[in-house]
Amino acid sequence: MTAPAGSRSVLRRLTGFTVLPLLSLVTPFLLMPVVARVAGPPGWSSFVAGQAVGTVGATVVFWGWNVGGPVLVAQASTAAERAEVYAASLRTRYLLLVVVLPAAALMSALVAQPGHRVDAAAMAVATALLGMSPSWFGIGAGDPWLLFWYDTLPRVAAACLGAAVVWATGLVWTYPVLLALSVAVSLVAFRRRVAPSAAGVSPLPVSRSAGELRSHLGTAGINLAATAYASTPVPVATVAFRPGVSSPFASADAAYRLGLFSVTAMGNAFQGWTLESGLDGGERRSRHRSAVVAHLALGVVGGGLFAALGPWVTGFVFGADVAAPRDVCVWYGLAFLFLSASTPPIRNLLVPAGRVRLVLGWTLGSAVVGLALMIAAALAGLSAGVAAGMAVSEAVLLAGLLGPALHAARTAPTP
Repeated sequence: MTAPAGSRSVLRRLTGFTVLPLLSLVTPFLLMPVVARVAGPPGWSSFVAGQAVGTVGATVVFWGWNVGGPVLVAQASTAAERAEVYAASLRTRYLLLVVVLPAAALMSALVAQPGHRVDAAAMAVATALLGMSPSWFGIGAGDPWLLFWYDTLPRVAAACLGAAVVWATGLVWTYPVLLALSVAVSLVAFRRRVAPSAAGVSPLPVSRSAGELRSHLGTAGINLAATAYASTPVPVATVAFRPGVSSPFASADAAYRLGLFSVTAMGNAFQGWTLESGLDGGERRSRHRSAVVAHLALGVVGGGLFAALGPWVTGFVFGADVAAPRDVCVWYGLAFLFLSASTPPIRNLLVPAGRVRLVLGWTLGSAVVGLALMIAAALAGLSAGVAAGMAVSEAVLLAGLLGPALHAARTAPTP
């Protein structure tokens, strides 16, 4: 494959996986300002805390399918094989829902402010249900329209309708209910399209589903550890600080989560492009370099903009009374830089090279460091220190994996 053809290929991927899901980035700016103003500072921090707990729950439900699933789909030679991959994912995820949903509801209610526990629990459950998303299947199939119709569009519809309902009624819990309904409808519709004849989607017998869970244990551990410490700052801040401090912190975290869309979109585009079969060693290494440079540039630009404009943007979008502090935004900007830079080494080099245990070990180690710093900062009354803990954990992860990733890039392993 010639270089121009390769460039056109990645450009098409970037366009498809970025432009179509763009609505999922825009619509929260319609919903979240409404929630922030209707709920007030205590309710806003509780809402974001419930969302953070639900994000961890969704990661558990995904159980590595969003990492290993695209590879299995891409390697499947027939529609029937792809349908069986999807059926296996349903079996394992249905089983996990039984445990994850009540746990997420309970945990979010415990960290929420009094009077807003129902809103936080409902948001946690609805967000955890996003672990049933078929987005990874569309990535493996190289079809961004699958993401649009069965992941992006349902979320957009729920956000638009939810913003109107919350504004009219003042009931924050109505949005997560609408989000949960959109997930259920898209789940039924996607299975009818992709796997209408797939049998055995029931999690029973449990022994079979448990065996399939074990096969994805490594990638699930990476996802869970990374998401757990990344979702910890807001619950920690909500418990440790008064609403006047935790609510502005929650605004910084919410804006940061929206910004991560760009890292995810770029990672989705470059992963398949760098791992295509039929490439010689030189071309593969060239593509890996392109992915690393692109992610590094995104991290520098995005992190710098977040540090510079974060207070103004969050004040404009969420309200001046919950605008993010400058020091918190600076640390979140650094976290964005380190996370973006570590994405290609993990997704494009180390995991395809079979270094899952290495990635998991460094992910767990960096999470321990970050959580310790967050807790210490919370006990000392330093809200910026909580954000610093997350930035440091991302830096530790990048530093630990950089050497092995460079070695993998030199050898340019075939996926």
